[in-house]
Amino acid sequence: MVDYDVVVIGGGHAGTEAAYASARMGSKTALITLDPSRIGVLSCNPAMGGLAKGQLIKEIDALGGIMGRMTDRSAIQYRRLNSSKGPAVRSSRAQCDKDLYPQEVQNCLFHVEHLSILSAEVTNIEIKFNRVSGVTLADGSHIRTQNVIVTSGTFLKAVMHFGEEKRKGGRLGDQGADSLSDGLKALGFRLRRLKTGTPPRLDKKTIQWDKAEIQWGDSNPIPFSFYQKLSRFPYLPQVPCHITYTNERTHEIIERNFSRSPMFNGQITGIGPRYCPSIEDKVSRFRDKQRHQIFLEPEGLNSDEIYVNGISTSLPKDVQEAFVHSIEGLEEAEFKKFGYAVEYDAIDARDLSSTLESKEISGLFFAGQVNGTSGYEEAGGQGLIAGINACLRAQERDPFRLTRMDGYLGVLIDDLILKGSDEPYRMFTSRCEYRLLQREDNADLRLSQYGFDLGLLCLEDFEKFLEKKDRVNVLRGTLTDHYVLPSEKQSLLFEKWGFNPLKDRVSGESLMKRPEISFPHLEELGIKIIETDSVIREQVEIQVKYSGYIQRDMDLMAGIQKNESLKIPKNTDFSGIGGISNEIKGRLKETRPETIGQLSRIQGVTPAAVANVLIYLKSKTNREINDYRS
Repeated sequence: MVDYDVVVIGGGHAGTEAAYASARMGSKTALITLDPSRIGVLSCNPAMGGLAKGQLIKEIDALGGIMGRMTDRSAIQYRRLNSSKGPAVRSSRAQCDKDLYPQEVQNCLFHVEHLSILSAEVTNIEIKFNRVSGVTLADGSHIRTQNVIVTSGTFLKAVMHFGEEKRKGGRLGDQGADSLSDGLKALGFRLRRLKTGTPPRLDKKTIQWDKAEIQWGDSNPIPFSFYQKLSRFPYLPQVPCHITYTNERTHEIIERNFSRSPMFNGQITGIGPRYCPSIEDKVSRFRDKQRHQIFLEPEGLNSDEIYVNGISTSLPKDVQEAFVHSIEGLEEAEFKKFGYAVEYDAIDARDLSSTLESKEISGLFFAGQVNGTSGYEEAGGQGLIAGINACLRAQERDPFRLTRMDGYLGVLIDDLILKGSDEPYRMFTSRCEYRLLQREDNADLRLSQYGFDLGLLCLEDFEKFLEKKDRVNVLRGTLTDHYVLPSEKQSLLFEKWGFNPLKDRVSGESLMKRPEISFPHLEELGIKIIETDSVIREQVEIQVKYSGYIQRDMDLMAGIQKNESLKIPKNTDFSGIGGISNEIKGRLKETRPETIGQLSRIQGVTPAAVANVLIYLKSKTNREINDYRS
């Protein structure tokens, strides 16, 4: 029998981040997966990032995770989304080489000290006195450990649907994990059935590209990682994607075959993602739409497969062929793979604390799609936090928690543990209340100190972070402290911008608050900008231009922080608190919030209920103090 400090079950994006974090921080870690050659595989879309998801990758990277670096080593197109909008909603996205990404992940993990990769199936998690004591493998062997992270993705009792055809498995070519699902249910976890899907892949040689719109990436892309060490950037040749559209004929074919769709005939009972629906769901829900946009995305530099983003489907193969061939440019396209749906078990994440540890079983953590999320980025973020906390627990160190005030990772976890997920949860910028403060461009300034303190971020990367921080501060000081005496040329510009050159001494800060002002304008005015790169310039420009709004959000956060950090004892009996309805008591008992801040965000909990809990906790504390003194 072998001992490990931490055991990670599953080699997807949650599992890889969890295993890397735990081992990098010094804990003896085992990553157990059915097939090590499938570690880090991009199961669906060959892309990383996107709206709000780019922020998640940047935060993972800032803390010392690997997703950003692996993306940069395999990216074949970079695009910053919402680039014409405000900095709060700008998000990076990269098309990746589907074969190269997992190769880079595996190469990274195989060289991490303290990490062992085992090919096996975990059939049971061993529990003694509500504490993890080990895991049982399919061959009957045992591994001793006090910390287990379940990152089973879509593999728990997984079933794939190809029209009327059904097969067991969480991904094409991979088996499912039935025994572990039964074991979790026996431990008391509330399981729910969810569904996800994937579109067909087409042979690029059979697509009529001249009928599609070309879409190139950014001419001056920005790396995902703050700390990438590449000999050149971009690392790989960059390629375009293409755009085409469904049409009325496409919709007619799909609608005529609704009865053969597992989604509509009752074959699939799991709930799918509302914000990433299948093409049959789109046709059903949006009957007023005459067409839907489709992105033709290359799966790699040496691959003939094209990912048809926008037509995820579980319709039978003959129907897929019919409706795909009705789309302009795809009339003669040949299928490399057909689309399919996957049903799987997920736990109710309200059973977890903010460290992603079970509230009932010490040492048992969960991360990724098993918690009811969708997306590589959401999975990777959870895996990183679970890996950090499992390692800290093994080393008897204080847990690490991120709140909504810290960034998108905090928002993601807070939403999951307080609200659960009736459908696969996807991150959006709109979910983040402080998105102007928690941008992707400043993720390192917000989180890299944590990464270094935890032992995830190496000294070399931390010194690079400190250098950037210093350069930002110097440039910010140059703008806000430097005053310009107007000259004749400057007076003309001041008049255009509404300043009185005879009365006003104009600061860089006051200029940058005007939306039409940018660095070139300031240089025209004689404000000397120190030589620096575009990343530093953008960072300072945002800080100065939006300083008023940023300060407002910081003041708001400071007020909220008082209640956010006020802890609620684990043994609190909510049923004994007066002035609260039975409905709210039931919700508090079910969710078991850790802080007053969490309690206030539970759906249906009123401000009066929050006040009553505060009064109860204060009076309980006073009674305990008096009892102690007596």
